[in-house]
Amino acid sequence: MDHLFTVEGALAAPIAPTALAAEGLLERQHLQEWVIANPQVLGESVLVITSEFDRWADTDGVPARDRLDVLGLDATGRLVVVELKRGTADRDVHLQAITYAALVSRFDLDTLAQAHRDFRKGRGEVLELSECRQRLLDHVDGDWSPELLQRPRQVTIAADFPKQVTHTVVWLSEMNLDIDLIQVGLWRVKDQLVASFTKVYPTPEVEEFTLAPARIEAKAAAQKLEERSRARNAVHVIVGAGLLPDDTLLTLTPRHGVTEGIREEILVWVGEDDSRASVTWNNNTAKPLMWRADGKPYTPTGLANHIFTSVTGRKADGIQGTTWWDVDTTHVPDTVDPEEWGTLAGTSLAALAKQLSSTGKDWTSLHTLLTAVPAGRWTTYGDVATVIGSHAVPVGTHLATCRQCPNAWRVLNTAGRVSPGFRWTDPTRTDAPAEILATEGIRFEAGAADPTARLSVDALKALAGN
Repeated sequence: MDHLFTVEGALAAPIAPTALAAEGLLERQHLQEWVIANPQVLGESVLVITSEFDRWADTDGVPARDRLDVLGLDATGRLVVVELKRGTADRDVHLQAITYAALVSRFDLDTLAQAHRDFRKGRGEVLELSECRQRLLDHVDGDWSPELLQRPRQVTIAADFPKQVTHTVVWLSEMNLDIDLIQVGLWRVKDQLVASFTKVYPTPEVEEFTLAPARIEAKAAAQKLEERSRARNAVHVIVGAGLLPDDTLLTLTPRHGVTEGIREEILVWVGEDDSRASVTWNNNTAKPLMWRADGKPYTPTGLANHIFTSVTGRKADGIQGTTWWDVDTTHVPDTVDPEEWGTLAGTSLAALAKQLSSTGKDWTSLHTLLTAVPAGRWTTYGDVATVIGSHAVPVGTHLATCRQCPNAWRVLNTAGRVSPGFRWTDPTRTDAPAEILATEGIRFEAGAADPTARLSVDALKALAGN
């Protein structure tokens, strides 16, 4: 039992608990709204799909008065069935939750998207069905898994639970069902009501030492999905690293989520109109792709789904769109050195994100390193990137726009030449970087800097204090 106190210095006065019914608070209008507004009480990263759901009434024979209180979706792709009781739970509350879990286990992406659209419409937010589908897909950290949908997690929230419920839930967990019991408490502190949500089963000790098979499966699935999510989250990684300049050209190569036959159909369809085969990149985490076929912005997965549907006439399910778009091999942005760009050309967004998953946008280490590069020596974008844990392209992009980077003229391409993308941040400067390097003692032959004056990676690490 929880004990709450008001504290004033050395004095601690106990606060008497109250109840929702005693305070005139209702199950649907109050407790349910608390949960919808604060889905973290249901677990980490839960998206509320709908509430008061009863659309199965006509098809499955369940009376319309039986409504699922709250339905959520967690980041692993599992549904969360929530049953609410403002007082002590009924002795058969777990049977209600099991019934609802069985019903929603047959739901697919379209059913859930429709339910979410209706739910948001009832709250004043008008969304297209396609937007709801994408919201659900984006919420899942990895590929959408119809198999995981068949194993919903159950959460029952009540003021208290009779022993019949707790004993049965323990046994059901051992029999491979995933069930949480959460106790809601209420206190009145002067004129303010304070609510608490405490998980009473499973306790951390139970979860650690007597984990039900369903939880073990969910944990394994979450780990697997986490690995896959690196590619799906490529947009955030690439934008965060500053890897691709705006207007970078990407080309279409259908991969994940299609059979060989459908892949060939897509390529034939693309061949009918060249504009369908490419997009331009913009550093926008919401919709970074501008499709040349219609001039509209898309997410990588959203556009892949659109193309799939255009070709097959069917709705896509679970495509990982970041595997479909490759950096164009023939188009080099003006601000990027062609030799450094060659390390990215032909690589998919998913592969780029995997390579750069640890790259960030804090350039303090770069500034510190460049400050230490002495006159009479030079280095390369790639070597600098290696030392600071980045990539040559974002380093070059940053140097071209940063007004605080010291000694930027001492960074050359791998051939020892000034990058064609080099820009003075001071537009009034007209001197050439090679001229400054020459005055610092570096010899140039046929436009290339003396290779003996190049700092090695080890020398750069020493300068950085690594």
